[in-house]
Amino acid sequence: MLKKTVFFLGLVALFVSCKQKEQVAEMGLQINKDGRYFETRTGKPFFWLGDTGWLLFKKLSREEAVAYLDDRQQKGFNVIQVMALHELGVTDFYGDSALVNKKIDAPKVTEGNDFNDSLQYDYWDHVEYVIDEAAKRHLYIGFVTVWGSAVKSGDVQPEQAKKYADFLVKRFGDKPNIIWMNGGDIKGSEYTDVWQTIGKTIRLQDSVHLMTYHPRGRTTSSEWFHKEKWLDFNTFQSGHRRYDQDTSKNEKRHYGEDNWKYVLEDYPQTPTKPTLDAEPSYEAIPEGLHDSLEVRWTDAAIRRYAYWSVFAGAAGFTYGHNAVMQFYKEGEGPGAYGVRNWEFYTKALNDPAATQMQYIKKLMLSKPYFERVPDQSIIANQKEKHQYLAATRGKDYAFVYTWTGRDLEVNMGEIEGKKVKASWFKPADGTQTAIGEFDNTGTKTFDPPGDEKEGNDWVLILESI
Repeated sequence: MLKKTVFFLGLVALFVSCKQKEQVAEMGLQINKDGRYFETRTGKPFFWLGDTGWLLFKKLSREEAVAYLDDRQQKGFNVIQVMALHELGVTDFYGDSALVNKKIDAPKVTEGNDFNDSLQYDYWDHVEYVIDEAAKRHLYIGFVTVWGSAVKSGDVQPEQAKKYADFLVKRFGDKPNIIWMNGGDIKGSEYTDVWQTIGKTIRLQDSVHLMTYHPRGRTTSSEWFHKEKWLDFNTFQSGHRRYDQDTSKNEKRHYGEDNWKYVLEDYPQTPTKPTLDAEPSYEAIPEGLHDSLEVRWTDAAIRRYAYWSVFAGAAGFTYGHNAVMQFYKEGEGPGAYGVRNWEFYTKALNDPAATQMQYIKKLMLSKPYFERVPDQSIIANQKEKHQYLAATRGKDYAFVYTWTGRDLEVNMGEIEGKKVKASWFKPADGTQTAIGEFDNTGTKTFDPPGDEKEGNDWVLILESI
């Protein structure tokens, strides 16, 4: 009887192992041959559309987590960025601590992982449960190993970070939907030895999953780690400041809302690596972040960040909402960053920009993806700030984005064909309206629908005939 049981368990383990390998092969991501974009292992284009669910492991029950993942899958998101450790004393919804005595090299684990048995279930079992549920929905987890503020406490030394990273890769390295995110809202010049240790420790054992670094606001990972072998792609945090708020003399970049400028920094770097805005301004968060009396960033502004950065050459975009990123719930006390006492995350899941983000993914994947390049030479009447126009094209198509609905003067002939057909694409709802056919020579002016005003954004689509 014992031999039959062992044989049966062996078959089950073999079946599970084969299923895991199939899932890894199906969900595995890599950089395409040109080094600009992501693709699946089978060569299909992968447009990163992320959501910042930073406190998912900490704040949500299993049932709440599943409901959140279902919602994000339905809205077209494919990456959820989550903190493994928000702070060293973090506990989950069930009160389980992640660490023993807040020591990062001592993860608190129990025998077994029976999700229905509270005596066995622990913080890391909960993390694993959420990761597996995400995989069932073809959602990737942008796994931030430890937030920067936890490292700033001074209680994380390189030797401790090595043990912790070793634990993470052994526990989660076989998950098909992991994307490692080193760092966490911190400059790479601070505690560099910790970040290098985490990156190198994970890479030594895991050469399969992609890895990046999540930097401080108004910085990009390429500033410190671009040539590191553990860094597969760059991310930048364009941040939450508008033009007049971005005035610090101690900061290198004074870009304000011009998040496309970070792409221009990363694009010419060698070796070639993808880049994307992993934290722009959040929907419904105060402009400037810290003053709750300030006006809030709107869905129109979030669309601008998305189209500006992607058309500049980014490999995707991460959306965020003030209430959702902290999973603010009814009955809680004051939340962070001026979240208002009626902005519960369950309601905020359906705020406008959360639904609108899927349209940029659909637009970018509607044309030959890997041939796409940024090309500002298409634009003949460029201006600055909110009047800025962004253009990208392939061999036989071009997209030009305006946030204000101002006239577009387009240099024709940048794509193939003697004639082109033109149409308007509306980022707010994903609809497309035909304009007509035109000779593909000279300079042509296109007047978007509606009055010229901020938030009346359109994409001009040109296609070779």
